[in-house]
Amino acid sequence: MPAKKLYKVTFLAQGKSYELYARHVASSSLWGFTEVADLAFEEGATRVVDPTEERLREEFKDTRALHLPMQAIVRIEEVDRRGTSTIRDAASGEKITPFPLPPRAT
Repeated sequence: MPAKKLYKVTFLAQGKSYELYARHVASSSLWGFTEVADLAFEEGATRVVDPTEERLREEFKDTRALHLPMQAIVRIEEVDRRGTSTIRDAASGEKITPFPLPPRAT
């Protein structure tokens, strides 16, 4: 049986850069959005609890699917194993640039 695919999704929201792991990423039925579902968090009590991971787990505990605007997504990677989910301050000096938007018509 083939292993389930795992994706690392990096996106910008509310001035923060989020890195989450998910088993499903596809075009959303909402135009201009990407659907991210089946979020993967660390299982088991054998590891020291990471407060950032716990915060993310609590924030997305009742979420069936995220519908992220295409402009908010920085990167989607297909990975072999899960790493640590993180939240970073987007203004912390990291070189993350959102997708450019066309100028608004006035």
